[in-house]
Amino acid sequence: MTETASGSVARGGKRPRKGLKMKRIFTKPGVHPYDEIKWERRDVVMTNWRDGSINFEQRGVEFPEFWSVNAANIVTTKYFRGAVGTPQREWSLKQLIDRVVGVYTTTGLEHGYFASDEDAEIFDHELKHALAHQVFAFNSPVWFNVGTKSPQQVSACFILSVDDQMESILEWYKEEGVIFKGGSGSGVNLSRIRSSKELLSSGGTASGPVSFMRGADASAGTIKSGGATRRAAKMVVLDVDHPDIEEFIETKAREEDKIRALRDAGFDMDLGGKDIVSVQYQNANNSVRVSDEFMRAVEKGGEFGLRARLTGEVIETVDARNLFRKMAKAAWECADPGVQYDDTINDWHTTPETGRITASNPCSEYVHLDNSSCNLASINLLKFLKDDNTFNVGDFVKLTELIITAMDISIVFADFPTEKIGETTRAYRQLGIGYANLGALLMATGHAYDSDGGRAVAAAITSLMTGVSYRRSAELAGVVGPYDGYARNAEPHKRVMRKHAAANDDLRTVGTMDAKIHTEASRQWSECLRLGEKNGYRNAQASLLAPTGTIGLMMDCDTTGIEPDLALVKFKKLVGGGSMQIVNQTIPRALRQLGYQQEQIEAIVEYIAEHSHVVDAPGLRPEHYEVFDCAMGERAIAPMGHVRMMAATQPFLSGAISKTVNLPESATIDDIEQVYLEGWKLGLKALAVYRDNCKVGQPLSAGDGSKKDASAKQEDAEPEVKVIEVNRPTRRRMPNQRPSMTTRFTVGGAKGYMTASSYPDDGLGEVFLKMSKQGSTLAGVMDAFSVAISIGLQYGVPLETYMSKFVNMRFEPAGMTDDPDIRMATSVMDYIFRRLALDHLPYDERAALGIFSAAERAAQQRGEDPAALQETVDREALAQSAPIEAAQPKAEQPEVKELTLESHQRFTADAPLCMTCGTKMRPAGSCYVCEGCGSTSGCS
Repeated sequence: MTETASGSVARGGKRPRKGLKMKRIFTKPGVHPYDEIKWERRDVVMTNWRDGSINFEQRGVEFPEFWSVNAANIVTTKYFRGAVGTPQREWSLKQLIDRVVGVYTTTGLEHGYFASDEDAEIFDHELKHALAHQVFAFNSPVWFNVGTKSPQQVSACFILSVDDQMESILEWYKEEGVIFKGGSGSGVNLSRIRSSKELLSSGGTASGPVSFMRGADASAGTIKSGGATRRAAKMVVLDVDHPDIEEFIETKAREEDKIRALRDAGFDMDLGGKDIVSVQYQNANNSVRVSDEFMRAVEKGGEFGLRARLTGEVIETVDARNLFRKMAKAAWECADPGVQYDDTINDWHTTPETGRITASNPCSEYVHLDNSSCNLASINLLKFLKDDNTFNVGDFVKLTELIITAMDISIVFADFPTEKIGETTRAYRQLGIGYANLGALLMATGHAYDSDGGRAVAAAITSLMTGVSYRRSAELAGVVGPYDGYARNAEPHKRVMRKHAAANDDLRTVGTMDAKIHTEASRQWSECLRLGEKNGYRNAQASLLAPTGTIGLMMDCDTTGIEPDLALVKFKKLVGGGSMQIVNQTIPRALRQLGYQQEQIEAIVEYIAEHSHVVDAPGLRPEHYEVFDCAMGERAIAPMGHVRMMAATQPFLSGAISKTVNLPESATIDDIEQVYLEGWKLGLKALAVYRDNCKVGQPLSAGDGSKKDASAKQEDAEPEVKVIEVNRPTRRRMPNQRPSMTTRFTVGGAKGYMTASSYPDDGLGEVFLKMSKQGSTLAGVMDAFSVAISIGLQYGVPLETYMSKFVNMRFEPAGMTDDPDIRMATSVMDYIFRRLALDHLPYDERAALGIFSAAERAAQQRGEDPAALQETVDREALAQSAPIEAAQPKAEQPEVKELTLESHQRFTADAPLCMTCGTKMRPAGSCYVCEGCGSTSGCS
């Protein structure tokens, strides 16, 4: 797309100047990119999830017709600047893109990036075309700040430092607060702080880093990140040889025990509950920095020394395997700590003469110098898949050049939260180009995510992206100079470039698609090394894989970052409000690629729409099932499948990968140990795990078969619905006197009452529901519904049949309930039939539907037989000769993790509710993103 020129004509023809010659990718000379887009006006109206009131409204906004309703809503509510209802408010995507791109183009022109005004115009047009067509997106701070009167902060990721001095510790608190207030996240390594086992110069004992974590956690918990209600995003790292490492490892696990105790005592320990604030250390992700020395000691079963912070002397010796076991056990209990592989990180470090890499950003993808920052941008890979299902290598190369040029320009005009961060970032110019929609690309081209072919495609694309990025960085160094710290780090930087190139040479291709990409990647790395030797490099870091939360939704991506697809069936927002369930559009394309005819495709898609998986789909060959495996569900990708994909791409990234390896609830501590050990052996830089339903202090879900290993896949057959066929149905009327139970409930703020009556001998026979005022439409509908259900029960319709139809039905009101057994409901109907199942169905029948009482879940986690627990409850009830009161088990039972829409789709997805709109969020790397409003729990 570009070349370096040193004798081009300057503005007005006054003098020659050095700069980049730009070539067009998507645009045409004399035609503005906006003129080739069909634009349309829309209304964006966002309602409150609790009461239906309008909390955002902007009518007549302008977007391309091919943008989804969700993408337009998110951009309008999050990225348009100016007070709503004023003339200053942005109302068109054109205005937003012009505001941002205008600053990039003007800055690039003023600082000698372009050979001529014409080249600057080409840059401007290509950038606008790519952004308007959702080909890539900058990270959120760019959209928030660039071109406004606010500080021009462009970075989402920050790394801080703290020394063993009170002044430094207090400065850390302050710097974190400033970063959180701006809506970004930060990470820090506390290993320089003396342990609680060491003495102070005054003769007293040091407090230790864990005690100072308490203060930082409290500070983070009081700051609304970016002015929103989500918590701050932060990472705390401690080296494995720190004397307080065991306390650090067990800190959050102990707090999880506290949460359980308080919950059982009746305190409100929901995420966002009034009592959860009493729990400490919940605002940070924790990671242990493990060394090769430690990991080898784990393998051999040897001892490992913990060292004093000031002298480096070993002050305590521990059994390496026992310490590693404690790490895995704590992660099994509460998902923390993760691990960062210190020697691997620093072996790929381009600037070791400046300092070691000690920490990361909150999601662990940015790993570089202390007091530095990184701005991110991600490419939508699916945009490069042509109609013939080949990958457009040429356009991908050109777009990557364009993005790297723009990202480097942003450092010229960027503002930073602290002077130290600004100095380091300007001196080393760290960039973070990455991608999204990898999972969708692999599925569309018929590649299973967990396969040699899928990994080869991912590795080739990643290698090509980073090779082009550093080649462009070397070209920029020839135009505007290498980064300031390059001279002292030239040799190690070039060594790392050779390591990347060597990894590319070792890449073994599997198919035609990855072979073509790899051929171009090899050419790019060769040119990168040649130009780097001549010019040096403009950027100390170029690439990483971020979670792409909000910007992934902005680009209408089906999958985020490096992740596979979450599920085969999703909800799509409709113009005018509402949503509909749709089968992912990638699936028909994948079936065509695999050779299926249109009639077969329609039948398979219809089956998926009904069952949410492909097992036993009509005409689908079993060898093709793996192409449609997702992160969770009937055929969930095994944990090591995620680790292997990370390992395939890691050698081609400057930074690391934001990704959490999800494990089923049935996973053991041994399983987590194995994941952490394999991550080290396979050369990962960082790794985090999450075991389904391991945490109490947030709304969780547990779908059908949550106790089964994710790798079981299609062997776990769909539960068979018990149907009673009656040729001549007769109604079994209820007696005049019958036992009943009344339950008061609240779902998403809406209150109601349910009275369920049973036959004296056995079985539910009548249900009455009361919501709203007598005489209202809602009250009338609920009365009619109650009568219909009651008559059906009396004619012999099994309760299980009603459950299969009404559980997971989704409509407002939805969200949190006041029932300790049922934490969350997707609708009033969803709640009612879950409650009826818990009250009236035996364990075996509920287990087939994936519904368990809190006590049964607790028994499962203790390794006990839940069925035996049910028998005990039944015996106690019989002895009392009275039904068990609804309130009694609620008071005695631990909190149950509730089913949501995912259980119908045969997968579980532990995630918090969005604090902005109430929708359940979905995983995006190590963070969570709300598909309803675009809010994230960490990196944007």
